[in-house]
Amino acid sequence: MTRAVRLIALPLVLALCGPAAAVSKSKTHKTTTTTAASPVASAGDAVKAVEAFHAALLDSMKRAKELGVQGRYNRLAPAVDAAFDFPAMTQAIIGPDWTNMSAADRKNIIDAFRRTTIADYARSFDGYNGEQFVSNPQVQDRGAEKLVSTQMMRPGNAAVPFVYRLDNDHGGWRIDDIFVNGYVSQVATKRSEYAATLKSGGAASLAQKLNALADANLKGG
Repeated sequence: MTRAVRLIALPLVLALCGPAAAVSKSKTHKTTTTTAASPVASAGDAVKAVEAFHAALLDSMKRAKELGVQGRYNRLAPAVDAAFDFPAMTQAIIGPDWTNMSAADRKNIIDAFRRTTIADYARSFDGYNGEQFVSNPQVQDRGAEKLVSTQMMRPGNAAVPFVYRLDNDHGGWRIDDIFVNGYVSQVATKRSEYAATLKSGGAASLAQKLNALADANLKGG
């Protein structure tokens, strides 16, 4: 696995604040105003949702050469769809402009963001060298959401800790953000990356950019 950490490590370059502040600041599409995490709760469906995604990711990594990048994409797509709340993530990434978009534009951006997310996992997690994902069996309650702490264990290398935040907006726990070392969120990072394109070209340009990124990741093996 030559690039497996790239997807989850990018936010580290923006890590300037503490875990609680980072988690609360990035949540722009909710109205909850909880300022501190409540005591840890028992493990439940939120942890199971994360672990189901990790199981599919590990299987794809172990079969990476056999599957190729398109095969990994196909293998991961159902697991990513089950694990992630793409409408919530996309709305948070877009910010205030979301309310002014048509239903068609919203759908196009959600679909494109979903596609580039799966393609990024398929390209980045391109092999297996004994990695394992370990989840903390306890979760933190944060209003209507839960935080699940995990680590990617890498033989001979330092573990990579990261936190999943999940909501229960659709009748089951789904990931709506990922935090590396508990700091800056994937949503916040993507918001910064996409802002210029959205401002200059609107929804159509952003959807085109996201699909182009997916196409680039799916080229080759």
